[in-house]
Amino acid sequence: MKRAASISKEQIKSEVDKVRDEYLGALYRIILALADPMMAPPRPEPAGTGGWSQFISQMYGATRDAPLERWPEGAAEERLPLE
Repeated sequence: MKRAASISKEQIKSEVDKVRDEYLGALYRIILALADPMMAPPRPEPAGTGGWSQFISQMYGATRDAPLERWPEGAAEERLPLE
């Protein structure tokens, strides 16, 4: 691989054609971030304005209607004391 200083835009453009379609969105965001960091799209806030519980209720998919439960912890394993 050539050093970055000696790579032309034409070489980069030819390599872009080899990128798989599912990675084009990520590649585009990288290019935007390198072109002008102030123009890169903002990163979404996972919690949004609704808070953490809204994020969890929207994101946990197939178990959306199943109740989330915390099971009892049980007894701790007895170990030798530290010296």
